[in-house]
Amino acid sequence: MAYVTGIRGIEIGLAERAAAFVNGLRDNRRRYGVYRQTVNELKALSERDLADLGIHRSSIRAIAMEAAYGK
Repeated sequence: MAYVTGIRGIEIGLAERAAAFVNGLRDNRRRYGVYRQTVNELKALSERDLADLGIHRSSIRAIAMEAAYGK
């Protein structure tokens, strides 16, 4: 009969967890900035400019979401 007497996982200290949290917040803020900038720039275009790009005004947010978050 085989069994494991002890498994030790990777222990992450509080400082590393806090740093990871702050880095996650920074990344989210940067991505949101890309999202807002994309939305604002596309909304500023005329209907004709959007049509030339093949974009309907209703799809601006989806395009910005993909640009910022890759979704």
